[in-house]
Amino acid sequence: MASHAANLWVLLGLGLAGILLMTKRLKKTIKADFGAFIQKLELLPPPQPAPPKAPHPLTGLSFAVSDLFDIEGYVTGFGHPDWVRTHEASSRTSPVVLSLVEGGATCVGKTVVDELAYSIHGENKHYSTPTNPAAPARIPGGSSSGAAVAVAANFVDFSLGIDTLGGVRVPAAFCGVIGFRPSYGVVSHTGIIPVASSLDTVGLLAKDPNILHRVGLVLLQLPFSVQRNPRQILLADDCFQLLKIPMERVSQVVINSTEKLFGRQVLKHENLEDYFSSKVPSLKEFYRQKINVDLKISSIRLLANVAQFLQRYEFKCAHEEWISSEKPVLDSAVSTQINETLDLTDKEIEICKSIRNEMRLAVNSLLKDDGILVIPTTAHPPPKLGSKEIFSEDYHNCMFSLLSIASISGCCQVTLPLGYHDNYPVSVSFIARHGGDRFLLDTVQTMYSSLQEHADTVAKSKLSRNAVNQEQSAEVAKEKGNQAYKDKQWQKAVMFYTEAIKLNGNNATYYSNRAAAYLELGSFLQAETDCTKAIDLDKKNVKAYLRRGTAREMLGYYKEAIEDFRYALVLEPTNKRAALSAERLRKVFQ
Repeated sequence: MASHAANLWVLLGLGLAGILLMTKRLKKTIKADFGAFIQKLELLPPPQPAPPKAPHPLTGLSFAVSDLFDIEGYVTGFGHPDWVRTHEASSRTSPVVLSLVEGGATCVGKTVVDELAYSIHGENKHYSTPTNPAAPARIPGGSSSGAAVAVAANFVDFSLGIDTLGGVRVPAAFCGVIGFRPSYGVVSHTGIIPVASSLDTVGLLAKDPNILHRVGLVLLQLPFSVQRNPRQILLADDCFQLLKIPMERVSQVVINSTEKLFGRQVLKHENLEDYFSSKVPSLKEFYRQKINVDLKISSIRLLANVAQFLQRYEFKCAHEEWISSEKPVLDSAVSTQINETLDLTDKEIEICKSIRNEMRLAVNSLLKDDGILVIPTTAHPPPKLGSKEIFSEDYHNCMFSLLSIASISGCCQVTLPLGYHDNYPVSVSFIARHGGDRFLLDTVQTMYSSLQEHADTVAKSKLSRNAVNQEQSAEVAKEKGNQAYKDKQWQKAVMFYTEAIKLNGNNATYYSNRAAAYLELGSFLQAETDCTKAIDLDKKNVKAYLRRGTAREMLGYYKEAIEDFRYALVLEPTNKRAALSAERLRKVFQ
């Protein structure tokens, strides 16, 4: 099994050329492992059982774990050097890690998490921010940033992280990989540093849906069952309204795939705002308790507020004593949230429990045993590194409105990549009822290839529409150039023809027309260059030969000019201008 470690280093080596190129573009140092790993190590699986027993289910797979999971002999770092300094090495390995190793997989390292695993951005000033392989100029998302990067960069087959309010789902979406948040409570949390105990789940990241399925069955210890297809796929229309990219780039992919695989009758539409308002009355009761005002606020927005209240409250309960005694240097955004006074009364805690119960019942009732709820994973594309967008109220409201649905209800959710839009990854999320993890994993395995196929088709059709729009704009610019030429505004004509070329650089006429304007301005070299380009694009462009012949004559290239005029005559024997020009030059050189 030492070959796994060797393979990892081979993969790291293969990416060096690309890393150097990105380093130049981004003007920052990019590590050979993309900054994904905190520590390299190796936990080897047990020997294979002797035949006729089946081999271990995860044989041949490698994985990494976020630096929240205990591994015997290593300090669990929690994304902060002060935590490492004040804690001892673990005396045992987390059971969930052991189960995967015993299942045949090799653990090769620990990966970077956000500071105290608190944020969803993926930026860590102590260990630097891992580079997003799918979009190097953008943040990788957090808190399990390194785990997502390790998978996206093909350093491991899968990885483990913790998802509290999106810690696995967000980096999966931003890095273009699959992220799975299991139902709350179905995976042991023993040997894992808690963030917010009532929201935390062990999450799984992978690129291959088949690997996700294999690992998921071992992780969840699910028994064999007959695979079922979904009988209803519900699109949350109001959630898709939050998207900051064209809605059809995501929803249409799901619609097309569903219709092809299961038929149009399976598709349904739902307004979650209305549904949760009627099914989760404790939401508004909680808000009235906190602000003592009865305001009309979206139920999904209220859900986001409750989720963030819970995370802050439970995080403080777990770690306030350490923070107070050690006074670690914290990122200002994290520090502000952690230090905010959030003392919940017993009544408010009871209301939170009611919200959880009502949400789980509401989602389970909506989806039953065979339904899938479809929502965007995130509303915003991954922000650029150093962007202030991540601190904006709109960004946080939209993000947590979507992420809190599964976090509060405890239902299972999977994030699926859908290609790219404007050079950054696009994703969609499927949610199944609490306990419907096997059904969700089966659905992903069934639909994944079809979703990728339709995502590619939708992306290409968008490019086609853009190309058509650009061609139309180029024609408008050309007509403006023609008018300027007629008005003897030569420089203006050059400007419009240049605009047309920028919009559609494969049109010979645009280059030929700009050459005509250059000839009027006496710019003979530019005219010759444009005509040559026009001829490369269209070998039968008579005007381009005539204009290049004129430009070459003015530059003193008489032999080449005669050849151009003669070739124009071959293409168009009755062209008097070509005939006269060729004859005139022939007499000069007789």
